[in-house]
Amino acid sequence: MLGCVPAMTESKNPMTRGLDHVVHVVRDLAAAAAVYERLGFQVGAENVHPWGTKNRLVQLPRFYIELLWIPQAAKLPAPSPRFYSFGAFNREYLQACGEGLSSLALQSSDPRAEAAEFERAGFGGFEVLDFARMAKRPDGRETEVAFSLAFARDPASPHAGFFTCLQKTPERIWFAELQRHQNGANAVSAAVLVADNPTDHHIFLEAFSGARDVRATSLGLRIETPRGEILVYDPRAFVDAFGGEAPKEEGLRLAALVFQVGDLAAARKWLESSGLAPRYLHNRLVIGPSGARGAVIAFESA
Repeated sequence: MLGCVPAMTESKNPMTRGLDHVVHVVRDLAAAAAVYERLGFQVGAENVHPWGTKNRLVQLPRFYIELLWIPQAAKLPAPSPRFYSFGAFNREYLQACGEGLSSLALQSSDPRAEAAEFERAGFGGFEVLDFARMAKRPDGRETEVAFSLAFARDPASPHAGFFTCLQKTPERIWFAELQRHQNGANAVSAAVLVADNPTDHHIFLEAFSGARDVRATSLGLRIETPRGEILVYDPRAFVDAFGGEAPKEEGLRLAALVFQVGDLAAARKWLESSGLAPRYLHNRLVIGPSGARGAVIAFESA
């Protein structure tokens, strides 16, 4: 059974790729799952990748957070000129940045065409990664799920991963039962990146997202997609929007996720009942990064 997808603002450009998922790399998978449960999310069962990393997913309609753990870093396959090692990238991210949001994945319609598109634009050069793994359905039964990934690289952003993801077995991935959350989250609103000079990354983001209407704003850049927005803030705008400190690493950094909730007051009540003290900034409830394993998690009304 597929989850119902709420109405979202559609991009003017039908080729723009919507948000598919983000990777949140952590050092302790059980502890990270407990943090998300405290935030009011339902967290799925543990899964194992064929290259040895493990994950657990937080599902929303057609979008998920991938909590990623690297139990045996030394056994990860090494990258090569045309092979993007997903595991090795996340190992290096942990070493350089600590726990946090390491990668942004957009929806794919044709990974091989997208890989060729990225290469022509000067942001690719990697072979498509096809793989399958076992997953657990809500009833506990195991099923095989399969994916194809096309990777893009912003040469100016060594600590941000980008790829498109084709869900080849969607009927075995998306379940309405896994998309019910105590905090009332029902959709992803935005993935938020930070860069000293957002416009320096305009061409890359245009190629990666497929958008032709990347908008410059007083805060940075904004890309509307068929599922959520991609926002790029400069550090000052990020601090104003979410509080705390902005990431200081070179180039783009994926720093925050914003979710829609049906009742913001109810979401606040849940968070406070969990012992959390969300900030209320610009009509959003904000947690993190100290309260969310290096990520900023925000909630806003639909």
